[in-house]
Amino acid sequence: MKVGIDKLHFATSHLYVDMAELAVARQAEPDKYLIGIGQSKMAVIPPSQDAVTLAANAAAPMLTAEDIAAIDLVVVGTESGIDNSKASAIYVAELLGLNRRVRTIEMKEACYAATAGIQLAQDHIRIHPDKKALVIGSDVARYGLNTPGEPTQGGGAVAMLISADPQVLALGTTTSLLSADVMDFWRPLYHTEALVDGKYSSNIYIDYFQDVFKDYLKTTHTRPETMTALVFHLPYTKMGLKALRSALPLVDDDQQKRWLAHFEHARQLNRQVGNLYTGSLYLSLLSQLLTDPQLQPGDQLGLFSYGSGAEGEFYTGELQPDYQLGLDAGLPQRLARRRRVSVAEYETLFNQQLQWQAEDQVVSVADDPHRFVLTGQKAEQRQYLDREA
Repeated sequence: MKVGIDKLHFATSHLYVDMAELAVARQAEPDKYLIGIGQSKMAVIPPSQDAVTLAANAAAPMLTAEDIAAIDLVVVGTESGIDNSKASAIYVAELLGLNRRVRTIEMKEACYAATAGIQLAQDHIRIHPDKKALVIGSDVARYGLNTPGEPTQGGGAVAMLISADPQVLALGTTTSLLSADVMDFWRPLYHTEALVDGKYSSNIYIDYFQDVFKDYLKTTHTRPETMTALVFHLPYTKMGLKALRSALPLVDDDQQKRWLAHFEHARQLNRQVGNLYTGSLYLSLLSQLLTDPQLQPGDQLGLFSYGSGAEGEFYTGELQPDYQLGLDAGLPQRLARRRRVSVAEYETLFNQQLQWQAEDQVVSVADDPHRFVLTGQKAEQRQYLDREA
């Protein structure tokens, strides 16, 4: 029985800041951002959106009544959780109108957690093939204004429906894993922005990729050239390119050129959004599937998931005959329709995020076009609105 990704859909803000403009404001050469980190635009998340609303906005458009009836597991991977106890998945399930006989959990391990959710969901579906699982990677990446990590911010959510006989990608059952206590990136409970040792984190990322990729090849007796493309977690797109380059010596010149060409498609949409932590790998996968004309059913894709702190996993999937039917086909057009904000507007929105305090707060949603929005906080409870309810 095949189990894997049946549908993928993405949501982010309707706003972005131009990276060349941000570079000038930060007295940096534009090419440092455009080429050095490989980003052209960065999603600006307004205070009316958080990990819950982004997740719901990503999932709702792809779910049919049949899907909703079959879902009995919801996993939200996030490092932008809104409560230290209550899972964001419970809010998401309620907003989506899911059956109450559903298991709802939140998973955390930096950018890796959505992959853990997919592995859990696969096992669940193999036991219950008549059911479906909803796995969402949803995050708002924040490092602070005028910090070294600022140009690698962003945000959004990728929703994936996991099922038997999937439309998009049948996932393999063998993976390679690596984890260790590494202080390359962390966020103490008293911090609203992440702390990161940037150069060290970049080195650990590449080390982990090389380890799990080579281990996968060894344990599965797989030749690297049998993989049509390698898809990476992309906190910024240059990071994935560095990792890919480290694998090129394993294949001949023709395969190297093919891998590099496929990678340009895989990072196309991430360049326009920026970092979304747990969803970054899966936005790259969606970008690959939407924009790469050289893909064919039956192609094997290798996926590298990484979460700082640190945990890495490599696994593969086989592209299915009708994979285009399960994709968020309107995504490139939606990204093109976003409104560009000035650096000053971006900074104002960054500072207007809902505060971590007990007092009631009101958030303006007048300019937010999304179905699900955060309207504020009352009696220490976040207030969400479904505009179609």
